[in-house]
Amino acid sequence: MKIISYNVNGIRSASSKGLAEYLKAENADVVCFQELKALPEQIEESDFTSLGYECHWFSAQKKGYSGVGIISKEKPLLVERGCGHALYDAEGRVIRLDFSWGSVLSVYFPSGTSGDERQNVKMDFLNYFFDYIEDLKKSFPNLVVCGDYNICHQAIDIHDPVGNKNSTGFLPEEREWMSKWFASGMVDSFRTLHEGVAHQYSWWSFRSNARANNKGWRIDYISISGILSERLKSSGIQAEAKHSDHCPIWVELK
Repeated sequence: MKIISYNVNGIRSASSKGLAEYLKAENADVVCFQELKALPEQIEESDFTSLGYECHWFSAQKKGYSGVGIISKEKPLLVERGCGHALYDAEGRVIRLDFSWGSVLSVYFPSGTSGDERQNVKMDFLNYFFDYIEDLKKSFPNLVVCGDYNICHQAIDIHDPVGNKNSTGFLPEEREWMSKWFASGMVDSFRTLHEGVAHQYSWWSFRSNARANNKGWRIDYISISGILSERLKSSGIQAEAKHSDHCPIWVELK
């Protein structure tokens, strides 16, 4: 089983750059999207249904902002939009699909880059989401939490850890949360199989030719819990896919 996670930074923009052709070549079972920047009626679903996918979207109330979605070749038992928090649900940050083998979530964590107020929202989201997942595990222990977490966990995950030590996305309190997250039973699917491998990033700034020079950040993760973590076969980052300022990440489960 192959699962892809991709912050597309506008699904309509990504579609215009060959997203459907990429998905056809990859032939994944489940694809999680973040930052749709579109309402469901603005998305050309035929790009995905023609490849055999069911489409499930959860857009932000604000047009052109945030939003998450999951497309799947297997019909889910249940689709759950939102995480029970008025603000985060209005911003379209969490969607979950339940299957007989486990549950897949697509999550778009707040970035905190626009100032102290949004940084506070980000930290509040982290605390709320941690408790939300801990509670969810009681009923759904086998989770795949895909998304743009907007945090680099370790120095190896960012091109300039010294220069960015005070930057949102690499703040000590954010990194501590990631450590707590992975200590809670969630598995970092990429780092588990690629321990110590440097210069592996999933996002690059549009500034200063950052992507061409591979001055990036690894802020996208597929975290796995329960027996699914024991079925982890392979994982990777596809930096060569260029439909967004992020790139796709993926896992294969036995």
